Amino acid sequence: MRLLVLGGTSFVGRHLAAAAERAGHDLTLFHRGRTGADLFPTATRRHGDRESGDYATLLEGPGWDAVVDVSAYVPRHVEQAADALSGRVGHYVLVSSISAYDPAGTTDPTEAAPLHPPLAVPVEQVSGLTYGPLKAGCERSARRRWEGRLAVVRPTYVVGPHDPTDRFTWWVRRAAEGGRVPVAGAEAPLQLVDARDLGDFLLRAATRRLTGAYDATGPERMVADTVADLVPAGGRLELVEIPTASLEAAGVRLPLVATEPADWPAMRRSGARAREAGLQVRPLPQTAADTRAWDVARGRPPLRVGLTREHEAAALAAAASA
Repeated sequence: MRLLVLGGTSFVGRHLAAAAERAGHDLTLFHRGRTGADLFPTATRRHGDRESGDYATLLEGPGWDAVVDVSAYVPRHVEQAADALSGRVGHYVLVSSISAYDPAGTTDPTEAAPLHPPLAVPVEQVSGLTYGPLKAGCERSARRRWEGRLAVVRPTYVVGPHDPTDRFTWWVRRAAEGGRVPVAGAEAPLQLVDARDLGDFLLRAATRRLTGAYDATGPERMVADTVADLVPAGGRLELVEIPTASLEAAGVRLPLVATEPADWPAMRRSGARAREAGLQVRPLPQTAADTRAWDVARGRPPLRVGLTREHEAAALAAAASA
């Protein structure tokens, strides 16, 4: 199969490209050319920039059987890619997010739950407030342009080796160090999916020409149980439940943990449709071990998120004095 990946050298796209290369597909990567130049030597490279709307290199040569779009964050990205690829691609797979669901309707754990409505004022600034609505807008654009030839994949938190967010990596490091960690929301639900499993499913969606929407999620588990799976054999980590206000007083925020019950339905997606279509999720201890090995191999650089030991001590002290 001739496969085009829009963005394929960072995280999800990187694992998708690796799966496609292992399977022997004719792979083309469209990206800016700033990272991953040493990856996937057998792949064809097409350089461009989605921010400026530069898709000129996609107009060259033969078309593709399928495209997987892992780097569309605003509807314009989808619209401009569709213009460039019109008549040149057979099937389109869009990576969206469970954040596309409207929080007011997420009590429905299936793909039928309503999405965010369009923003009252169109913006392209991606933030915590606009990320979900913009992803929903990407989906609406994709349905309009690729109806009948479209699969939309909505992952939950994506974790594993090469994660650029550091959110899961912080927990993996902290679980290995042991001791006491303050947490607000140890009983909150949490769903994770390994980027490699997501990449395999995206390739399946492209090769099998799946259509419709799929929530790509791991099983729903409490934060406490999830973290327990990250502790290496023989280690011990104690989660100390404290009020949310104590964390806020210490000026800290725990990665991945939703402290407000109103946010919990977003981490209770069924995922049954994706599993029926072939999504396979590896055991979380394996993901943790592989992430730990990758982190060590890259030299354990400073992380951009998570609590310092000083933060932890301040949060525990704030809770004790409350």
